[in-house]
Order: sequence, then structure tokens, then C-alpha cells
Amino acid sequence: MKRILVLGSGLSTSSLIDYLLFHAEKEDWIVTVGDIDYEAAKQKIDGHPRGTAISFDIFKESDKSRYIKDADIVVSMLPARFHPMVADACIENGRSMLTASYVSPEIRRLDYLARQKGLLLFNELGVDPGIDHMSAMRVIDAIRAKGGKLTGFRSFTGGLIAPESDNNPWNYKFTWNPRNVVLAGQGTSMFIRDGQYKYVPYHQLYRSAEKTTVLDLGEFEVYPNRDSLQYREVYNLPDIKTMIRGTMRRPGYCEAWNVFVQLGMTDDSYTMDYSGNQTWLQFTESFLPAGIQGSITERLGAYLNIPSDGAIMNKLAWLGLFENKPVGLNNATPAQILQLKLEQKWGLEPNDKDMIVMQHVFDYQMNGKHYQHKSSLVVIGKDQRQTAMAMTVGTPLAIATRLVLTGKIRAVGVQVPTTREFYLPILTELEQYGIKFIEEEEEY
Repeated sequence: MKRILVLGSGLSTSSLIDYLLFHAEKEDWIVTVGDIDYEAAKQKIDGHPRGTAISFDIFKESDKSRYIKDADIVVSMLPARFHPMVADACIENGRSMLTASYVSPEIRRLDYLARQKGLLLFNELGVDPGIDHMSAMRVIDAIRAKGGKLTGFRSFTGGLIAPESDNNPWNYKFTWNPRNVVLAGQGTSMFIRDGQYKYVPYHQLYRSAEKTTVLDLGEFEVYPNRDSLQYREVYNLPDIKTMIRGTMRRPGYCEAWNVFVQLGMTDDSYTMDYSGNQTWLQFTESFLPAGIQGSITERLGAYLNIPSDGAIMNKLAWLGLFENKPVGLNNATPAQILQLKLEQKWGLEPNDKDMIVMQHVFDYQMNGKHYQHKSSLVVIGKDQRQTAMAMTVGTPLAIATRLVLTGKIRAVGVQVPTTREFYLPILTELEQYGIKFIEEEEEY
């Protein structure tokens, strides 16, 4: 019998836990789900005879050592900042660990110790990062195998609301961590296009959005995300002329979100004294300079050079940022106050379905001809438990866990799924769950 310890029982864990429990009888597994909220862990197990729930506090050394030592493998779905703490305990107790998160410098430094002990620290097994790497490398390797030379790679992913549930002017609702959405894009985005290095600071990021289309879903807008340059090494494309990775939204989102950025509402570095006593109108007013005459919409429009009665202002009004209703959140940062408002308006309704959209565009040359290959994925959630986000984050991680436990994957050290031995079996099985890419190619 093998014991699997899943740490964390948040929104993205449903498909992961369901998959492991579904295979538990056949594979002779016991699945233990640990969370600081015991009731949340218990709910995810849902009375399954092969599942157990525990209260787990990452800051309690006794919890960490005891439960990790008792497990055969550990799957960490805790917030990313806690993965190094879990990994340290796994190394100490001789256990392998899998996560859906990016490899952090702290995890990377454990590579030597993991190899010395014959352990695997397997990361980036979710959707982005994860499915994006695997699906991209499958096409890249296929192009190379037939003699093609990659000249361009663009990849964009969006966690969005499904068309049938898209009923607000922002065409967006929270389908993952709201705080991450509010703070997204901060820093400088870096990429290369047509051989030229590009650096986009945060205050310009949402002005750089470009349009694209995906299958029959119509138009989207995309903008660069973080450091795309590092993926030349990850994908072994050191000489590629274009390398851009980024985020996907519906048209109009970026120009409206840019209002928050320009005003400073996404700032998380200071607290606003007595913010709880302010109204939403006063909160908005606090970011406007003195000396501009007119109504709040006229002054805001004049300050940011946007129409006072246009689509952007309608989005802000719909959120309630001009209302004389109390904020009710005291001594909070602007980002926390904005997040509160967005959670009130962008929450999923009981029957809402979410959607994951991903598209890679590969440009390559072969035999003197130029080709463009598009690889597109659309996943619609089933319900509030089996969301598209949970399915695409949790299922590849669960499949990887099964492959490791059954000896199909025998790697050691710090790994990400960019080689054929990893991505092929995971992508093949994902297709059984409707997570399948549509491939299109044309000569130009």
C-alpha cells in the first residue's frame, strides 16, 4: 500500500483529489488531504473509504515531520511560498514531492541534495506552468524531428469565464486566486520580437495589449507576462527571433484595468488610514489630483484622457466605484480594497462555468518555405467543483503522481515536464479528460 499526502485543499485541488481517489482502490493507495481548515479537507475527501482528512499547519514542525514521514509521496498544493518548506521536510524525510508551481530559486538549490538521496522534486505540473510547457515541447520536438527551424514562438493563456456565463461588462470573473489577479503584471515584462529585445514596465503593460482569435471563440486580447526570455533556455531555442509568453483576456479588459494601474489602486505597498470610513466614491477620489473641475467621471476622464461616458467609465461605474456606500475595510492597502470590490462583483454565481483558453503560435522554416502552426486548447468547466481551472491544474499533477508511484517515471532531482518521457504520457492521458489541443498549420 502506498500513502499519498496532498497538502492544501483549495479551489484547484478538486480534480487532483478526485483522480487520486478514483485510482486508489486499483493501485492500493491511501490519500490523505491536509489543510489548516480541517472541514475543507474533509469536504474534498467526501467520505471516500480510501481517503482521510487531517488538520495540517505548515508552521508546526511536528505536523510537517510526522505526516510527511508517514507518506510515500507528497503533493503540495499550498501557496507557492510554502513549497520550499515542504521540500526541505521531504528531503529530510526521504520523500519525493510534486507541485503545480514554478520552480523557485529555493527549490532549485535542492537539486543536488535530491539527486544524492534519489528523490524527485517535480514542478510546473499544472496548466500554466505545466500543460503550456508540455504541449509546446510536443510541437517543438515534432518540428525539429522533421527538419524544421523555429523562428518564432508566442504563447498565451487565460483563466476566463465561459461564454454562457459571461454576463458582465468586463467579460471577466474570478476563476482563481483574486489577489494574484489584482497584483498580476507588476514588475517589468521582457521578451524578444523579430530579434529585438523588448522591456515593458508595469505602468505601460496594459497599453501593450494586442488582438488575436482562438478557434470559434472570437476575439481576445493578449499582453506579455513576466520574463519570456528565460524560455529560450527552457525550450532549447537559444537563437529564436521571437519569444513571447503572456496572458489572455477578452477585448476591452486591458484598457479598463489600466485605469487601476495609472491611479495606483493596485499598489500593495502601503495602507490607507481610516479606509473603512471612506465611501467608494471617496476611495476613488483619493487618487485624483486637486484642481480638476466637474463630476467624478468628468474629472477622472480628464485626468486619464478617457471619455467620461465611454465603455471604460461604464465598467468602473458598474463596479460601484462612484457610489456613496462604505468601503468597510479599515487600514488596508489600495490593492486589498480594490480586491474587496472586485470580489463583490466578479464572484462566480452558483451555475457559472469557467473556461481555460491557451494558444501557442509557432513560426518555422523548412525546405525554403515558411510555416505557421497554431496549437489551441479550450476547456469549459463542468460545475463549481470540477472547474476548468481545477481540471487543468489538478489533472496533469495527478497523472504525474500516478506515473511516479507506478514507476513509469523514475527521474530524480528538480524537474519540469519539458522532455518527451514526461510530457507524452501526461498529454496522452489528458485527452481522455477532454483536455486536447486543436492543431492548425498553414504555409505563408
